[in-house]
Amino acid sequence: MPVPRRFDRRPPERDSTRINERIRVPKVRLIGADGEQVGIVATDEARQMARDADLDLVEVAAGAKPPVARLLDYSKYKYEQDQKAKAARKHQTQVNVREIKLRPKIAIHDYNTKKGHVTRFLKHGDKVKVTIMFRGREQAHPERGRDLLFRLVEDLEGLATIESKPLQEGRNMSMLLGPSKEAIKAAEQKAANGGKEPEPEEEVPDHPQAVKADAVAPEIEAEEEPEAPAEAEEAAADDSSESSDSSDE
Repeated sequence: MPVPRRFDRRPPERDSTRINERIRVPKVRLIGADGEQVGIVATDEARQMARDADLDLVEVAAGAKPPVARLLDYSKYKYEQDQKAKAARKHQTQVNVREIKLRPKIAIHDYNTKKGHVTRFLKHGDKVKVTIMFRGREQAHPERGRDLLFRLVEDLEGLATIESKPLQEGRNMSMLLGPSKEAIKAAEQKAANGGKEPEPEEEVPDHPQAVKADAVAPEIEAEEEPEAPAEAEEAAADDSSESSDSSDE
């Protein structure tokens, strides 16, 4: 929306009788401060009305014949427009496009690492451009790169949707992936949690009553037989030794 042009703006430090005249049209279609239609009036008369009401004469439709002007507080009007634009930008979703490069003969460890990066980008709500780089004789087998791209989509387990099919340009083959509904939901949950990954839900057993009983039931340990005290054994040994001594005598 274009910024309206002010016909008349009286700075606070200026005298009330001085008016900044910037418009040369003789008449304007005037709208009052409350939104009522005043009608077509002379520009000088409209300026006088703005000065009497301590307001500004602001052009709101320059293309009309005659131009449409309104009596309002331009500072307040500008502030409200800035707040509306700020709120509109806040609700806009900014989509970033990330790029991941692969080789047709990529090792399994590197492939898993790249797949993890793509998964993280998609869960963040970004789009991913996957590029296969061919070198030398690898350009004679573009089907290997195409198979690798489709394999990546299958390994992402429904997190990605193909927005642009594999297209080869020179030595590179590219495919654009977008986040699926599941990935967008994960991104929204992450944003709601303050940037943290959502905690996995606990699995509910099929028989909750049995689990509850197991949890409440006390643990019963097998009772062990009491051991004979060591002092009793030593006393028995002393008695046997005394009896043997007396028999020898």
